[in-house]
This record gives sequence, C-alpha cells and structure tokens, in this order.
Amino acid sequence: MPSLPLPLALIARLTPVAVLATAGWALSSGPESDATARPEASPSAAGPSASAPATEAESKAYEAAPAPCTAVAAKTVASLVPGAKPAGKEIPSTDTAVRRTCSWNALKGYDYRWLDVSFEVLKSEEAAKKSYTDRVTDRSGGGTVPGVGDAGYSVVNLTTEDGQQTREGTVLVRASNALVVITFNGSDFETKKAPSTDEINKGAIRTAKEAVAALTADG
Repeated sequence: MPSLPLPLALIARLTPVAVLATAGWALSSGPESDATARPEASPSAAGPSASAPATEAESKAYEAAPAPCTAVAAKTVASLVPGAKPAGKEIPSTDTAVRRTCSWNALKGYDYRWLDVSFEVLKSEEAAKKSYTDRVTDRSGGGTVPGVGDAGYSVVNLTTEDGQQTREGTVLVRASNALVVITFNGSDFETKKAPSTDEINKGAIRTAKEAVAALTADG
C-alpha cells in the first residue's frame, strides 16, 4: 500500500482533539456540520421522543460519569474502527465526575473512522431533559431511537470538503439526569466517498446501547 500524505479532511478531523485537551470537554470532538451539511433521517426517523415528567424537580439517579473508554466492548471498537487501539484515548476534562469522553480513530488503508463516547451528568433530571431537548433541536432532521434510556435520538449528516465526503452520525440519549452522546463518522480517501447512512447510523446506535448499559451498571 503506497504511503500518502494525510488528506486535508483527516487533518481537519484531528484538530478538535487539541482543542478539547485545552477546553476540557465538548459535546462532540467531531467537526460541527457546516451550512452545506445535509441531514439524513435515520431509519427510525419520527422526531425526538417524549419523556414523562419527573416526579421531583431535583431527582437524579447518577452522581458521576462512568469511565468512557471501558463503556464499549473491544469487539465493537474493532468492528466500527478497524485498526484502532481498543483502549481508546480519554479526553482531558475539567471535572471528570461530571463529564468524560473517550475517542477511537484509525486510518486503515484509505478508510478512516472516528468514534466518540461521551457522558455528562447533570444536577437534576429536569436539567438533563432541557439539555437533551436543546441539543435535539439543534440537530434536526433525524429520528427517535426506541428502547434506549428515557429518550433517544439519532441523526446522520453528509459533508463535502474539497471533493471529499464525510458522513457523521450522532446519537443522543437521556437516562434520568445523565446524557450519553455518541459521534461516529467515516471517509474513504481513495474513492472520495463516505460510508452509507445505514452503516454510520447503525454503528452509532450500537455504541449508544452499550454506553447506556455501562452507565446503568456503573450507577
């Protein structure tokens, strides 16, 4: 396999890691979709799922964020991010009890994949509901993810920069007073095409289910 210089899209993709190391934590270490991004509804698209009102304004089931790098099985990482180190890399956080993020990324041949798992524990269930609703609103065009947490939502976007496509999926899950955010994207630097919507969406949802299970077990 001939060696190639890193494509501009890959260099741009790696930049947020340095930013996060300074700032602590962000919703996703992946690039935010620009004005050319095209929302692609997931197979379950039906709008954000509703959740029942909390019985207590300050109800909370989780006190701290779990370890994100052990929240996903090694076989899942190997399947979604071929060539990545199973241990992943935890992004520095200003408060690990509240926010923790782990990233896996690898370029195998010409195929590039990036996976983030993030946990955020808020002060109350009501605060988590508001944050979840705000984030879903900012990422319109997706659909509900049934059977995960108290509310789940997924959206997939396609961006093109200098002729190179990148498809990125985001899954947001609220479980009581905690939020789980999954970001999964990929590019093929040989064909300039991106993985299918189905591949990205299913990979992100699979990761979300494992992350929520880890949160529940830890809590």
